Amino acid sequence: MQFQVPQFIEVEDTIIGPFTFKQLIFLLGGGGGIYLLKRMLPTFLAYPLMIALALFTWALVFYKINDRPFIIALQSGIKYYFSNKLYLWNKRPKPVLATPTKAGAVIPETMAPTLSRNKLKELSWSLDIHDTLK
Repeated sequence: MQFQVPQFIEVEDTIIGPFTFKQLIFLLGGGGGIYLLKRMLPTFLAYPLMIALALFTWALVFYKINDRPFIIALQSGIKYYFSNKLYLWNKRPKPVLATPTKAGAVIPETMAPTLSRNKLKELSWSLDIHDTLK
């Protein structure tokens, strides 16, 4: 049996012209908001708000951030702003293990790393190779 696999599932269907249903709702809402601002507020207050609403409507309809609609970035920003942010850092003290030296002074093991001769040669060799490659 063969089944037909749907293609282009990320692409939304257009309703009127090049506009999808969401874009059409945003345009109608922005246009209605601009109309209400013009009718209800005085001119000196209405025009700046109308321009701001028109820019916001334009961003909702056409602007994309990283090939994703502006509304998704807006939702993520609002969710981040209003969500709880709790940053914890629990420092765990390392136990200090002391090793006596020949002179009798005690050096913590965390300050004196031990390397075998083979490991030291391997590190030296890798540093020499990386220096010549640059």
